[in-house]
Amino acid sequence: MTRFLPALALTLTLAPTLPAADWPQFLGPTRDNASSEKIAPWAGTPKRLWKQPVGESHASPVVAKGLVYAFYQPKGKNADALAAFDAATGAKKWEQSYDRAEFTPPFGAGPRGTPAVVDGKVYSLGGTGVLACWDAADGRVVWKVDTLKEFKAPNLTFGVSGSPLVAGGKVYVNVGAKGAGVVAFDAATGKTVWKATGDKASYSSPILVDAGGTKQVVFLTAAGLAGFDPDTGKEFWRYPFRDFLQESATTPLFKDGVLYGSSVTLGSVALKLNGAAAPEKKWAAKELNCYFSTPAAGPPDTLFMLNGKLSINPTIALRAVEAGTGKVLWQKENVGKYHAALVTGADGNVLMLDDTGHLSVFAGDRTAFRELCRARVCGATWAHPALADGRVFVRDETDLICVALRE
Repeated sequence: MTRFLPALALTLTLAPTLPAADWPQFLGPTRDNASSEKIAPWAGTPKRLWKQPVGESHASPVVAKGLVYAFYQPKGKNADALAAFDAATGAKKWEQSYDRAEFTPPFGAGPRGTPAVVDGKVYSLGGTGVLACWDAADGRVVWKVDTLKEFKAPNLTFGVSGSPLVAGGKVYVNVGAKGAGVVAFDAATGKTVWKATGDKASYSSPILVDAGGTKQVVFLTAAGLAGFDPDTGKEFWRYPFRDFLQESATTPLFKDGVLYGSSVTLGSVALKLNGAAAPEKKWAAKELNCYFSTPAAGPPDTLFMLNGKLSINPTIALRAVEAGTGKVLWQKENVGKYHAALVTGADGNVLMLDDTGHLSVFAGDRTAFRELCRARVCGATWAHPALADGRVFVRDETDLICVALRE
């Protein structure tokens, strides 16, 4: 996988309220690395419940209504495949696929973007830009759109990597075409609802927020951060944030009215959103650079971030950061090479899956790093874990794996 990929539910996103047993989209139910479940530390090694072989991919597993969905490239085929597995047993329920153009980018040819499960449908965005809607019950393809072909957009060096955002009957995608930098599609038909800007695409995924009563879709494009009317595509505001390597990949985080954006070379920025008006920059910190690990909110006025060092031998450090100022409160060096994924629990503990396949839990403490447990659960991975009903679903280069956090 490439390093360039890439009230809580209301203030962070406008995702619908979901039971704890669902993890239906990238970064979880509220698209912010947060779970309503407690994350208790384990003793010894967490129990592996099942393992199933899957094709090449950097897409994360998602969980809805007792099924785990995996999106990947079938071995030996130029195709995107979606498969559903029983979350409890791992039994495969179905596998479906469609052919697509050959594409062999660096760091693997499988899809990067994570699907979203909404109202009995699964929405996926493949590495060649094919946006598809599948029936969640049997995998039948309801509709698909080749977004790069449709809007005459170039593909990215490492392939299309954003995860689709589905809300309000629309699917929002960072396309990167002239006159169609960001696009909203009708979730039922795949027809274009609106398109806006001429921004080139990034590897980032959009979020939906409520900023002082103004609902908006926020994108981190190759040009910067911008907020749009979800219904019309009207651009409310824009903040230039162009990564020097053109490889912005982290998903923006919205907490307590402040939007946090990160990139590889620019570091991080905090913007106070003022409805549809121009945002106010609270702080910027170049040293808080993220390859593609999205920050997570911790205790009050605290963020947890994975920041990297651009060098021949890259490493990332886990940091607790003061949300109001960008000040580093503590750091733990060498927790991975390029990436680690975070999930914050209802009890304040934080689950972390690093790119060596180690799963750990650390205390959500702003004063010091305290690791509570750690074990290797899979091979090398850059896919985000899914936490659902006391189980963690992870995938590496060959397998989808389920481990238990509680008996």
